[in-house]
Amino acid sequence: MKTVMLHRKTKGDLIFDAINYSLLTAGMLLILYPLYFVVIASISDPNRIYSGEVWLYPLGVTFDGYQRIFNDGTIWIGYGNSLLYAAVGTAVSVALTLLAAYPLSRKDFVGRNIFMWFFMFTMFFNGGLIPTYLLIKDLGMINTIWALVIPGAAGVFNIIIVRTFYQSAIPDEMREAAFIDGCSNTKFFLMIVLPLSKPIIAVMVLFHVVGFWNGFFDALIYLNEESKYPLQLVLRNILVQNQVSSNMMIDVDSYAAKLKVTELIKYGVIIVASLPLLILYPFLQRYFVKGVMIGSIKG
Repeated sequence: MKTVMLHRKTKGDLIFDAINYSLLTAGMLLILYPLYFVVIASISDPNRIYSGEVWLYPLGVTFDGYQRIFNDGTIWIGYGNSLLYAAVGTAVSVALTLLAAYPLSRKDFVGRNIFMWFFMFTMFFNGGLIPTYLLIKDLGMINTIWALVIPGAAGVFNIIIVRTFYQSAIPDEMREAAFIDGCSNTKFFLMIVLPLSKPIIAVMVLFHVVGFWNGFFDALIYLNEESKYPLQLVLRNILVQNQVSSNMMIDVDSYAAKLKVTELIKYGVIIVASLPLLILYPFLQRYFVKGVMIGSIKG
């Protein structure tokens, strides 16, 4: 019979565990409490929020803020625009990333190190905001979806991650065997490489969807019409500039009441804007972890 040796924790181990759990618990609370406070504040009486009474649980529960949000067309237009920008931008970015990363992963691609050097150069140096704006303007992309999609379509960091995946997951022997059977480069990429790339494609899709959904700065710079604003820019105008749609305040008279209702709407809009990603992330977390691991395996 096998003897099972049980390791008994020493006093030092117990002290280490206590400190470790304490620090982790404190870190967890620092992250979770702001999210929890936004949730309870979004359904609390704004007068109780202003007086500082709301901090542990909701007081004077009301869903007035959510009713005003969902009755406002600006929020729904922002939702639709964000979905459109995320879908189109992700499709373009993932396609360009895959098409750029695969040749760079091939050892027989002449000049791949030179191209990689040029790509790496753009990670440290760029033209700046004003030259970029003038370029976008000269290309006629101001106030269009392409101003949000084209400039950052191919991220160098993502190209490096996908290139590393190809180098580790697509062996040269597979390509050589396919070429012996008469397979062309294009057919090999479409019929063999892409089906084997489902994990990294999922990672790239998630990275870009999150990036486009949370992005607002490019929209702030390049979009002029409110009907084209993404949801995050609508949220930014409410949070930073208190620009709440008049439809949300149609029944509010005094300035003080408007300020209080605005605060209630702010918390509600944060929840509404974050809800899609908060729902999806627990199911897709393993792909984010896999993306990090892929980038740390090689090269």
